[in-house]
Amino acid sequence: MLHFFEKGQGPALLFLHGFCETGEMWRPFADSLSTQYRVLCPDLPGFGSSPITYPITCLEDVAEQLEEWMDVLQIQHPIVMGHSLGGYVALALLERMGDRIQAIGLLHSTAYEDDLEKKEMRNRVLIFLNKHGAAKFVSSFVPQLFPEHRREELADAMAHAIEDGQRSSLAGLLAYTVAMRDRVDQIAILQQFAGPKLLLAGTIDGAVKIESSRAQQKAFTHYIELEGVGHLGMIEEKEKTLAVVEDFVCEALS
Repeated sequence: MLHFFEKGQGPALLFLHGFCETGEMWRPFADSLSTQYRVLCPDLPGFGSSPITYPITCLEDVAEQLEEWMDVLQIQHPIVMGHSLGGYVALALLERMGDRIQAIGLLHSTAYEDDLEKKEMRNRVLIFLNKHGAAKFVSSFVPQLFPEHRREELADAMAHAIEDGQRSSLAGLLAYTVAMRDRVDQIAILQQFAGPKLLLAGTIDGAVKIESSRAQQKAFTHYIELEGVGHLGMIEEKEKTLAVVEDFVCEALS
């Protein structure tokens, strides 16, 4: 069973965290949204307090576990929001569940597969992880997610993110790196889905380039750019990001 926290009652909102993150990253969003909604924030298997109990060879394996978990909790027609890796998992869930999902939101994520440069980067990550282990990788990886010019200002949030990331297992980091590298383009899955679809992008995101986000925006019903924001809008511009999510969820349920 996945470790998770939930808060509130009403329509189900499922928040999926990114690589080297846990469900705790969504705690401030859950606090705000739980006045109207049932907010659920799991640790994906291999991160935080969720162990890997079944082999993860692809993101579809993760989606299968999430669907089983939702069945146990009787989560019906959720709105699924995913950050980065969480967005890739959300897309795998959408492919699996289709119209049983009410709406989908990608935050600093992409429906495109990795390009050659990104695949090579994933391979370097695998080499680093095998050589140096999880702790050293997390300490070097997480700060890069924050915009360089704001790292001093966001030092406390960055320290918290590193501490949270240190709860990632080596097996999980290795498995998800391969799964992200080998995932396929999901634009067609999005286009087949009739529900609301959000893409939130940061104009200075170093992990998901703004040019890539703009190129796929027509596959979404809602496309929002946050000016001067990197890969972590929910931390860098929490209020703006929360407002985007609130507006999207309200419209998706209307």
